[in-house]
Amino acid sequence: MNLAHLHLLLNHFPSLGFGGGIGLFLLSFFLKNDILKQLGLGVLFVMALVAIPVYQTGVAAAEMISGLPGVSTALITAHQDAALLAFVFMEITGAVAWLGLWQFRRISRPTSGNVSAVLIFSLVTLGLMLRASNLGGDIRHPEIRFDQETTPTATAGSGTGWLKSASVKSFVIDEPWVWPACETVHFIGLCLSFGVLLMANLRMLGMMKNVAFAALHRLLPWGILGFGINLITGMLFFIGAPEQYTRNVAFHWKMSFMMVAGVNVLYFTVFDEAWAVRPGDDAPLTAKVMAASTIFLWVGVIYFGRMLPYIGNAF
Repeated sequence: MNLAHLHLLLNHFPSLGFGGGIGLFLLSFFLKNDILKQLGLGVLFVMALVAIPVYQTGVAAAEMISGLPGVSTALITAHQDAALLAFVFMEITGAVAWLGLWQFRRISRPTSGNVSAVLIFSLVTLGLMLRASNLGGDIRHPEIRFDQETTPTATAGSGTGWLKSASVKSFVIDEPWVWPACETVHFIGLCLSFGVLLMANLRMLGMMKNVAFAALHRLLPWGILGFGINLITGMLFFIGAPEQYTRNVAFHWKMSFMMVAGVNVLYFTVFDEAWAVRPGDDAPLTAKVMAASTIFLWVGVIYFGRMLPYIGNAF
């Protein structure tokens, strides 16, 4: 199995999952059920994580099919631009959804502003994903194009939108200050994210026993902010030089570790065991296992990120 196969396997999950998450979130208002609301927010957050490898494997798939007979380069470009815009909105939606889950813990329910933001961003994201999916289907299935008389170039040009992969790539590569600046900001985001998560997880493992987990939990939004900074700068690196990453086994391992680590965050946000840990208490075994695995996963992310220039010979 190569990255193109993986893209075909994964590419429908964000659209279907996002639709399901929105459905659960809306249903929770009719049934006045906070559990459904939390479940909907959790699904939106997880789908935002899944979208990361979907977008990245899509770039690898485009490299493999470019130049094949009957494949329009213009349509591939249009699909990539639409996918990038959908990806940006999806990650924003995922961050806002996680903030809603965090607010459930801090103030028992998400604020009205958070609820409105989740609804608006999720619906816009769903529309953008459906558009990207439609353009993706046009690449290899001309029989489903809306207008059979429309040329590939015209079809592509009609919907590239304001955010274009080529423009982002040119910005990252041609401006000499962008890559070093992103490297610096990427490191700051990593320190912020890993520092917050390390403190919270070391508490679960028995350190700082005089501190309740709830006191550390209020720092988690800073950790998510660091993750978001890393995601933005990391995607700029990826869009700027995708071939350096799609062909690098260290990058594949880094992304695998990061996906699981992202899901681990939900345990400390949603489940009750960690929240029952008061000052002086020893955390339950499950919480300790999750804490140890989170630290291990983030160390793996850092290690394989540092090994990118040395493993795979892609740089």
